Amino acid sequence: MNKLIPFAIEGHVAVITMTNPPANTWTRQSLDALAQLIQAFNADKNIYSLVITGDGEKFFSAGADLKLFADGNKQTAADLSTAFGRAFEVLSQFRGLSIAAINGYAMGGGLEVALACDLRIAEGQAQMAMPEAAVGLLPCAGGTQNLAWLVGEGWAKRMILCGERVSAQQALTIGLVEAVVEQGQALEKAMEWARNSERQSPTSIAACKRLIQSARKEPMFAGMGYERDEFINLFNTNDQKEGVQAFLEKRKPKWTNS
Repeated sequence: MNKLIPFAIEGHVAVITMTNPPANTWTRQSLDALAQLIQAFNADKNIYSLVITGDGEKFFSAGADLKLFADGNKQTAADLSTAFGRAFEVLSQFRGLSIAAINGYAMGGGLEVALACDLRIAEGQAQMAMPEAAVGLLPCAGGTQNLAWLVGEGWAKRMILCGERVSAQQALTIGLVEAVVEQGQALEKAMEWARNSERQSPTSIAACKRLIQSARKEPMFAGMGYERDEFINLFNTNDQKEGVQAFLEKRKPKWTNS
């Protein structure tokens, strides 16, 4: 158990709970701890997916504690923005499936951590916003990039430039989240999705995730070449052999993530 970033392992799923009352805000220490934790998960072949949620019923996460910026110290800002960026980039590069179970307010850096995940599930009462510009700041942990990629430039500008807050249902409509559930059900649904993904080979999931994410920075013709390369590389894995053999023998495959 990590005191800064509590987590539990349930089967092949790592469940992270953001805990820093009253709003589950991030600190330099907790951001560094998150990056280290994800790296440890990547090294553990028994972990196929991760779920991240917030402690309590009101907040998923409110992002950074603004008191950290009260003195206007540029070095503090540089250190914290670097820590935010590094932690959430490591999260986005987790080799398996990552799911944000948004159980309440997701504001600023709290929304950015959800944007760094592969999928997002929001409870009906949840609200999401990027309010940084209202206090003279801006999203610095991937928010301007990931939000625009998910919801398009128009909605990204409405949320960032106009400070528009969206409800869970609006978030579903614009593609910010992939599902909306009743209050208290986000974690359960996220676990369901994570366990469903275990039907797929974890080595195949890692390869597919790399390909999907490469589409953000590479032209399509390059991605098509990468697809063929990744396909061939899977024939170096035990999971490929097991998956085909299990299908032919009409049995459930036994993945080894190798």
